[in-house]
Amino acid sequence: MDIDAWVWWLIGAVGLGIPLVLTAMPEFGMFAAGAVAGAVVAALGGGVVAQVLVFVVVSVALIAVVRPYAARQRAASPGAATGIDALKGRQAVVLERVDSRGGRIKLAGEVWSARTYDESAAFEPGQQVDVVEIDGATAVVM
Repeated sequence: MDIDAWVWWLIGAVGLGIPLVLTAMPEFGMFAAGAVAGAVVAALGGGVVAQVLVFVVVSVALIAVVRPYAARQRAASPGAATGIDALKGRQAVVLERVDSRGGRIKLAGEVWSARTYDESAAFEPGQQVDVVEIDGATAVVM
């Protein structure tokens, strides 16, 4: 059984894709893309030298262009706060008196139960408060 060269290139691309998935190293994906480009050249009838040359050029070009761009993007955008971490430090409006025993606030468009950070403090409806932390389903405010 004689297997065409483009099939070998696709097998190589899959082989390079496996460590990409297992190690999460994007370089393997770039080499896999180079192998797919080599498969295209082989399917179009290009010789072995052309196939290897296209594989090398595409792989090196992807590494030279995509890696620095991805590194810049990763460094430029620090991890965004999500979930309850995104609520810390936000302002809320008191809906029902909030003291150390409880109360209600409107935080990020939702009604939350709340209590004060300082046990001697109390906030009346309409006042602005700052969320210090989230304790379970309760916002701790000051």
